[in-house]
Amino acid sequence: MYYEPGITPHGLPHDPFKSCVVPRPIGWISTVDAQGRHNLAPYSQFQNVTFDPPIVMFSANQTTAGERKDSVRNAETMGQFVWNMATYELREAVNITAEEVPYGVDEFERAGLEKLPSRRVKPMRIKGSPIQFECEYLNTVRFPGRPPMGTVDVVFGRVVAIHIADEYITPEGLVDVLKIQPLARMGYFDYTFVDKKFQMVIPGGSKALLAGLEGSPDKAQQA
Repeated sequence: MYYEPGITPHGLPHDPFKSCVVPRPIGWISTVDAQGRHNLAPYSQFQNVTFDPPIVMFSANQTTAGERKDSVRNAETMGQFVWNMATYELREAVNITAEEVPYGVDEFERAGLEKLPSRRVKPMRIKGSPIQFECEYLNTVRFPGRPPMGTVDVVFGRVVAIHIADEYITPEGLVDVLKIQPLARMGYFDYTFVDKKFQMVIPGGSKALLAGLEGSPDKAQQA
């Protein structure tokens, strides 16, 4: 099949675009506003951007009313946010925090999640989430789109602190991804989680290249 988005119809009962970029890590983003009210929401357009220094981004479309998401407004206003890893075990809570609710509602409480204080930033972390990144807001890139939800805010933040639960670190010092079972977004109403892995090492023997792939700045400097 072939179609041109916004010009020619795809002819399918459901738009296939989001199902073609899969799986996508979930940016479970916690923020706080100037009044100290906490917010939590999942974003399926989330990714790390670079590793030295570590920078992440999450992409937030507008609400069904065409307004900017609370996470974006809070991150810009307060200059901070936290990424919490979503897992298969926490999938129901992730889904609850995706619902559109009035500004100022505490999604932690709605989803029955316990808050943990952060060390470098004001937004809280999620107890039970195996990994959290405390982030300082950098900037927002805004791309206009078709109303009401098409316009999107892409928010970038520098990771200033990382929390990893000890039980998810192997004796060899690796993050045990299979034990964590990270949740990932697919298309339609579908999700998946990581339950298998395999290794491939880039040929050529370049220590610097492999250090970059691993995401180890110290090794890259020494190579």
